[in-house]
Amino acid sequence: MIPRYTLPKMEKIWSEQNKFEKMLQIEILTIEALSKLNKIPKKSYLNIKKKAKFDIERIQELEAKTKHDIVAFINNISEHLGQDARYLHMGLTSNDILDTSLAIQMVEAIDIIIEDAKSLLEVLAKKAKKYKKTICVGRTHGIHAEPITFGLKFALWYDEMKRNLKRLEDAREAVRVGKLSGAVGTYAHIEPAVEKHVCDKLNLAASTSSTQVIPRDRHAQYVFALALVSATLDKITTEIRHLQKTEVLEAEESFSKDQKGSSAMPHKKNPITCERISGIARILKANAQAALDDVNLWHERDISHSSVERVILPDSTIILDYALQEAIKILDNLVVYPNNMILNLSKTNGLIFSQRILLELMRKGLSRPEAYNIVQRCSMVVWQTKRDFKEVLMHDSKVRRHLSNSEIESCFDINYYTRFVDKIYKEVGIN
Repeated sequence: MIPRYTLPKMEKIWSEQNKFEKMLQIEILTIEALSKLNKIPKKSYLNIKKKAKFDIERIQELEAKTKHDIVAFINNISEHLGQDARYLHMGLTSNDILDTSLAIQMVEAIDIIIEDAKSLLEVLAKKAKKYKKTICVGRTHGIHAEPITFGLKFALWYDEMKRNLKRLEDAREAVRVGKLSGAVGTYAHIEPAVEKHVCDKLNLAASTSSTQVIPRDRHAQYVFALALVSATLDKITTEIRHLQKTEVLEAEESFSKDQKGSSAMPHKKNPITCERISGIARILKANAQAALDDVNLWHERDISHSSVERVILPDSTIILDYALQEAIKILDNLVVYPNNMILNLSKTNGLIFSQRILLELMRKGLSRPEAYNIVQRCSMVVWQTKRDFKEVLMHDSKVRRHLSNSEIESCFDINYYTRFVDKIYKEVGIN
């Protein structure tokens, strides 16, 4: 269960109360536009604006009979309007109201996520600066590769989250679109001027084209952007989970005084929040697939997308909001062990410097295959005997034929590997 403290804003956005308030606002703005076009009496518009209201319990009671939520909504409002109720929903179809109100909800929801993303970027930049010069081993395939700095991990995540922020902002614009074009999008019974008036008042763009619904590629882009953010969070938390392994222990989630890691083993400290975020990412990735499937609707519209969206849009925004907040806390309170990073650097007895030796031999005139075979043979000796790589090189006749002691020694300078860190930071925008 998601803790209550993460929910209030999102919960309000996706509440029935908020949805119906927006739907009523759209109905009234439509009548206002029709009044300005002299399609209905201004007196009727003012009366409707004053008296229009809804009751959720009454809507539910009516829907139980009509089996149609919008008809129940319109009938409930009509009960308060007398003869002027005939002007309500004039020329509109259900999805004129549903899609336009949904657009507002989606914008409100993604605005929260955008703020979360900005907060995460701040934490990533702070940690990148703090660990800019903290040396650790880089790993490929889970195997020690070459030295990097711990800060570079954060710098990379920062750069990726900047792209995610742009995707979120683009998705916001993609769905910031309203539609009041009637049953098949032809404006047959409602003029385009009404759509423009309503959308302008709601700070939405009018859909450039529509059927009975706003095309769902917009909504798919939205959910896909959320899923991409979750994929980045999954990437970050998976890295922390690896670094928290007993054999590695370079970083770990914070562990509070009274926290318990296991019901059976009192010694355990587990990366449970990181694992939770990885699990949430799976849901968001699956929701993205569902949103892609929603793009394909029969003819000018069927209803197969509706039930899907009622689940994936609230769920995706709520759980991503939660995951982002949790990721911020994890990273802000991350426990880091630089000494263990140094210890781990030495576990391969210097093999992490093998490429440097390879390149130096090539600079001396050896072909790549010849140089590679020499270095690989020396490396295998280290793997098998646990001897120091530098020592093996110093005693290898083929290596010594081309490299002096000082030249071999210089290949083990760790600063060589971090000399462009400042450039990378500048490129990603961390100063």
